[in-house]
Amino acid sequence: MTDDDLLVDLAAARVGGKVLAANDEFFAEKENLVADADPVWDPHRYTDRGKWMDGWETRRRREPGEDWAILRLGIAGIVRRVVVDTSFFTGNYPESCELGAVVLDGDPAEDTPWSAVVPRTALKGDTRIPIDLERPVAATHLRFVIHPDGGVARLRVLGDPIPPPGLLDGSLVDLAALAAGARAVDCSNRHYSSPNRMLVAGPALGMWDGWETRRRRGPGNDWAVIRLAGRGAIERLEIDTTHFKGNAPGSAAVSAIDAPTVEGPDPGHPAWSPLLERTPLLPDSIHRFDVSGAPATHLRLDIHPDGGVARFHAWGRSREPWISPT
Repeated sequence: MTDDDLLVDLAAARVGGKVLAANDEFFAEKENLVADADPVWDPHRYTDRGKWMDGWETRRRREPGEDWAILRLGIAGIVRRVVVDTSFFTGNYPESCELGAVVLDGDPAEDTPWSAVVPRTALKGDTRIPIDLERPVAATHLRFVIHPDGGVARLRVLGDPIPPPGLLDGSLVDLAALAAGARAVDCSNRHYSSPNRMLVAGPALGMWDGWETRRRRGPGNDWAVIRLAGRGAIERLEIDTTHFKGNAPGSAAVSAIDAPTVEGPDPGHPAWSPLLERTPLLPDSIHRFDVSGAPATHLRLDIHPDGGVARFHAWGRSREPWISPT
């Protein structure tokens, strides 16, 4: 796993991302750009239009211009990095790309003014190309332009979710949900998957659709720190081990801290206070707990000693959304 795993892919289909339109998708469909799984190669698969490719691929351009796709992010957020993945496109990748962004209530129109956030950048074939934005930018939609044509396997749009307008009005909401604006900011281990996987909306689709650590061979335990969508008091917790049958944690505990000026508080800081004492867990089961505590900005989920958690929910009330660190 990489540092990208502690940012959220705001455009992934798994969180509701969608490619709304593309000027051309002759060889491979635009929807592949935001597919959740990594791209694959099948040397024997062909379609009636040519070689099957796991990505978005346009026809060979015979006139001036460029190709483009319009994306609606599944979760509105602050974009910090994009990864342009040209895996398996070796003689048919674009020469370069650029990216524009906008914040809209609805979907873009033909005359939507796009702000340039990634200048024209050279690409390579069969390569994952990370591009850090010079200045992080809030966005709901992106316009991805490739020059002059070709194929891109995936476009990962990495950043911080932001709370939807009006969500944090003091009502009881899941303050640990990605869709509400939460994010995992630190963890002890993410060998198999990111802790952000357990903050996705809806039931887990399989063992891959949660947070799982490697087998621990020494003392201690694994943990994840979650920045809540807003500062609030937690009233109910849910720890879901669905699909984890031979690899669920033996037990878990949850602690809270009020650190509004810190992105990722030290997991060993003495200011953490218990919200749920260490409690046994069952495999392939949903565990619900009523709790009470002071207002907090972050939670630390400790699993003992290791294993997998499909979903983690923390319902509370907040009127104070997190503010992006500068």
